[in-house]
Amino acid sequence: MTDKMERINVYLGLGSNLGEREKNLLKAMNLMDESFGMHPERISRIVETPAWGFEGPSFLNMCVLYRLPRKGTPEQQGLEILHRVKEIEKALGRTEEALFDSEGKRIYQDRIIDIDILCYGAHRIDLPELTVPHPLIAQRDFVKKPLLEISKPDIREAFPELFV
Repeated sequence: MTDKMERINVYLGLGSNLGEREKNLLKAMNLMDESFGMHPERISRIVETPAWGFEGPSFLNMCVLYRLPRKGTPEQQGLEILHRVKEIEKALGRTEEALFDSEGKRIYQDRIIDIDILCYGAHRIDLPELTVPHPLIAQRDFVKKPLLEISKPDIREAFPELFV
């Protein structure tokens, strides 16, 4: 039987700089597999990079591509995915909330796991709690390089500014 369900390419970035970093990434992927009911279609290599935006231990980073069944609008499904990955982060022990300085700039810190929605197909999502494509991809080689490794032409064509 063939799968006639329409699917959407969802790219996620994962990072960890605390504890057993590689195990944290693999546990997160296992929990995402359970939550999404499938394995990723593509998985990048794991790269090690210095902490970005703060002093801390080095991160292990990777990107994954899930081809999820399309459900609702991009905004609706994007928020559903965001909720799922935030629950996975909590399940793996992430407790800190995003912090901001007096000028509204993000204060980065160590984390056992971080899962970001990088791209949702060729769609743009601009909500208070979710911006897709992720606005900092072009500035972060630790995301850009693994994403380029697994990305399909639809993402590179829709968002060429991410890969300059």
